[in-house]
Amino acid sequence: MDHTRDPSGDGPLNAEVSNAVVRIHREYLGRGATKARSFHRGNVIVTILEDTLTQAERSLADHGKLEAVMQMRQEFQEAMSHDLVTEVERLSGHRVTAFLSDNHFDPDIAAEIFILDAPLAGEDAS
Repeated sequence: MDHTRDPSGDGPLNAEVSNAVVRIHREYLGRGATKARSFHRGNVIVTILEDTLTQAERSLADHGKLEAVMQMRQEFQEAMSHDLVTEVERLSGHRVTAFLSDNHFDPDIAAEIFILDAPLAGEDAS
């Protein structure tokens, strides 16, 4: 797993969030991303995941069923959202007020965005 640290952010928190997001994806989908990196600024934490699709999803996408894969991913994102939010709240020490999640299929990249109720310690809201 490649956890790239953002030199402008808090490396340990970034790595912990990346690990948690990949773990939760693996628990729900049977595999996690092969690359993940998280960074934060103010009250926003972003996790970028690469190589997220399962073999079954790749097969469907390769056979023109991208809409079905997108629908299935949206259903899983909804199902995972509580666990993702709970873990980010535990790690950050802040309440998540909004959670956004989306996937892109070519290239295979996903983004998980957490908006916190206040900036992380030592950061301003900008």
